[in-house]
Amino acid sequence: MAMAQNATTIPVNVGVVLDMDSMIGKVGLSCISMALSDFYSSHGYYNTRLVLNVRDSKDDDVGAAAAALDLLKNVEVETIIGPLTSMQADFVIDLGNKSRVPIISFSATSSSLSWIRSPYFIRAAQNDSSQVPAISAIIQAFGWREVVPIYVDNEFGEGISPFLSDALQDINARIPYRSVIPPFASDDRIVEELYKLMTMQTRVFVVHMSPTLASRVFAKAKEVGMMSEGYVWIVTDAVANALGLLDPSAIDSMQGVLGVKPYVPTTKQLANFTNRWKTKFQRDNPTIINADLNVFGLWAYDAAVALAMAVEKAGVSNRGFNKTNNKSGNSTDLETLGVSQNGQELLQALLNTTFTGLSGDFRIVDGQLQSSAYEIINVIGTGRRGVGFWTAVNGIVREVTNVTNKTSKASLGSIIWPGDTIAAPKGWEIPTNGKTLKVLVPVKDGFREFVKVTTDPRTNATTVTGFCIDVFDAVMAQLPYAVPYEYVPYATSDGKMAGSYDDMLDQVFIGKFDAVVGDITVIANRSNYMDFTLPYTESGVSMVVPITDNRRKNAWVFLKPLTWDLWLTSFFSFVFIGFVVWALEHRINEDFRGPPSYQAGLVFWFSFSTMVFAQKEKVVSNLARFVVIIWCFVVLILTQSYTASLSSMLTVQQLQPTVTDASELVKKGEYVGFQKGSFVEGLIKRMNFDESKLVPYDSPEEIDQLFTKGSGNGGIAAAFDEIPYFKLFLSKYCSKYTMVAPTYKTDGFGFVFPVGSPLVRDVSRAVLYVTEGDKMVEIEKAWFGQTNCPDSTTAVSSNSHSLGLESFWGLFLIAFVASFSALLISTAVFLHNHKHIFSDSKSSVKARIAKLAHHFDNKDLSSHTFRRSETPDRSCHSVDFGRRPQPQSSSSPKADGSAPVDPIFSLSGGGQPNGNCMAGSPSSFSIHTDGNSVSMEGTPLHEYGRPVLGEQPGQEVVLVVGAADSNQNPRATSEPTN
Repeated sequence: MAMAQNATTIPVNVGVVLDMDSMIGKVGLSCISMALSDFYSSHGYYNTRLVLNVRDSKDDDVGAAAAALDLLKNVEVETIIGPLTSMQADFVIDLGNKSRVPIISFSATSSSLSWIRSPYFIRAAQNDSSQVPAISAIIQAFGWREVVPIYVDNEFGEGISPFLSDALQDINARIPYRSVIPPFASDDRIVEELYKLMTMQTRVFVVHMSPTLASRVFAKAKEVGMMSEGYVWIVTDAVANALGLLDPSAIDSMQGVLGVKPYVPTTKQLANFTNRWKTKFQRDNPTIINADLNVFGLWAYDAAVALAMAVEKAGVSNRGFNKTNNKSGNSTDLETLGVSQNGQELLQALLNTTFTGLSGDFRIVDGQLQSSAYEIINVIGTGRRGVGFWTAVNGIVREVTNVTNKTSKASLGSIIWPGDTIAAPKGWEIPTNGKTLKVLVPVKDGFREFVKVTTDPRTNATTVTGFCIDVFDAVMAQLPYAVPYEYVPYATSDGKMAGSYDDMLDQVFIGKFDAVVGDITVIANRSNYMDFTLPYTESGVSMVVPITDNRRKNAWVFLKPLTWDLWLTSFFSFVFIGFVVWALEHRINEDFRGPPSYQAGLVFWFSFSTMVFAQKEKVVSNLARFVVIIWCFVVLILTQSYTASLSSMLTVQQLQPTVTDASELVKKGEYVGFQKGSFVEGLIKRMNFDESKLVPYDSPEEIDQLFTKGSGNGGIAAAFDEIPYFKLFLSKYCSKYTMVAPTYKTDGFGFVFPVGSPLVRDVSRAVLYVTEGDKMVEIEKAWFGQTNCPDSTTAVSSNSHSLGLESFWGLFLIAFVASFSALLISTAVFLHNHKHIFSDSKSSVKARIAKLAHHFDNKDLSSHTFRRSETPDRSCHSVDFGRRPQPQSSSSPKADGSAPVDPIFSLSGGGQPNGNCMAGSPSSFSIHTDGNSVSMEGTPLHEYGRPVLGEQPGQEVVLVVGAADSNQNPRATSEPTN
């Protein structure tokens, strides 16, 4: 078809290769024509005009190549728009490279068509691989772990496969099977493939094929029941873009299907064009009713506009091709194909062309249209409904303008799934062929509480019980759906274990069995070949050794509650506190005075007696009372802590392991035990134990026998095994053995499934519900019973350690600060009261210090503790004792005739100066009786018999004792003398 030209424009021949019988071909050509008409009507000043030369490929790869060759050789077009399919484009692209003519396709989306391999190929459409992240985001959002791709068996179908596989691997999903359907497969072939899919567990399918083939697949899937509840179907944009072109019957068979398609923003320009296009298309194709404009038509429109702009920009003129000699004269001979003189300039112009088209921003990146957001659609009723969007930056979002940066099904609108349900399918089902899960279990000779396999000798029926079996049954009952399964013992014909645990696990890896249940430990190298559920038991490998009772066998055990640094600190603290209290009380308290030896002993006695609160000395100083209160608090805490620690040592220390470190066993060359067939054997070897020192065992009873024999008599000194086994062993023999650290980390017991099994996720979740609930406690009690034995790990670890200074230094600090502060205050007061001694410059420093020491040693008579009762005038005191004259009638005359008299005693003492009294104590006194006298005189002494230093000698004291005769007044007097 040629467009009208005027004399001022330059016509540029452009080839168009489309399948004119297909809907996409008709829509594409219609949009190209309208694009050029619209463009040149608004760009009439352009010097160039595109002239379309249309060829029909007749939906044939060879026909497309022949049409392109004709256009290149006979018309010498500057560029070719088309062909429609990726298979047709593959050969046409080679022709374009040879002739240096750009090939622009708006519908060849296969990732196998690489711009790097074909530099003259321009894809004015989205690459199929660009939709893969959107598809994987949907799968990740719903947590599906397995996906089966269903694609057509050609370059178009295979092109997306490696990209989809990589994307699913990134989200921890796998492809267990690839369903490949030939382009022209019969209905029987399609049904056969669908039945094969029904026998598999996977229920998530990604369909990537032409719309025509996809409509046939979905029709047959509906017939066989694969469009029912539980199935998930996701179609790529090859089908989603063409939903409007499919028959209503095809749409009806696709109810509940999800799809992704490039997002096209709604604009007034697009709405206007859509209305005009429908009118024109209906006029050009009156037999087609309700045609739908799809994204391929929009890409065709934008590709034509981009080409018109590039031709003008490159200044293309009809300079023709550089010809080669055609010796054969064959018009289709590739050897005679010319080379375009405008190809290079036109290619660069196309690559640099950018504008906003009907489909959005038009920009060629790496030879193809820039990737945009994708719309997620749901096929419902007679059409489709958008449920969300996907962008490379924000993932799945409800609205394309939202910024959530997450991939979650909560970001999608409500979805109607196959079977007309709104509940999201879990993505897998038990196969419809009635297959029951074959669960392999080990056959154990010992520790049969975990797994016990018994065979009825009469019926030969096998029964499997045990702790692991009950847990698995409880877990499977917790699933929200029923899963049929049966236990199969891993045994030989004679009932013995058919191999090692690793051999048993290999049966799952090679596909003979569906699961393994038993005391199977989750370890790293096993996880490379199979999937484990979450563990349901305590994890770790530990060591069990005999225990000895050291209680009350140490005569010096009473010293062990405290460390030596705490003992020494306590001793010096007692002495220091005693000294402080003595210093505060010495001058004012009679209880803290006396000879030096007595005072030194008092320092020790008072402080140490506070340990039992037995001090009898009265404390009168407020500072001393403050110190004693603080110290009693410290002593109370120390004694209580000591008592508790000693009690703990005398009661708990009976659980002393004979060995606490595996390295000791290695150095001594001791024999150690391990459970036969366990991976622990390899762990022990890596600990540098001599292989000849390893002794296998099968049961708890055998472990006890080996310990009883001892390492030197065919027994063992220690046993290594997993904690669940040892907990069972110690429940029977906790009085003889204990478990010691360290614990070598493992992940406990788990259930085994093939790699990628969809059951793993749901079973792991059910394991959590069972282990966190009361059911697990019931199962443990049923198989392991209850014991009054203390927890072994707690018993050993509770070996009472001595209390150290680090636990009490705060208390000592408080006591020291309080004592030192009180002592400092007392010293300051004392020095202040005797500051006149420091001002005595006539005395030497040594003499002044001696005077201070003397005053400190003396009583502080000004203290209230030494004050006595005094008369108001503080006068001298006199006491007279004498004989008073007796009445004659009551007394007989003496022999000399004198009257009898009572004896009289008189004592006079000085007080404060008052009359004839002198200050100070009486300096002399006399006692007279019966005419005889006794006198005592001398210098006053210190209270302890030493002369008082630094004071004037007192007056003499004369004691006169005499007896009065009959002519004298008997008396007793004290007289001061010089």
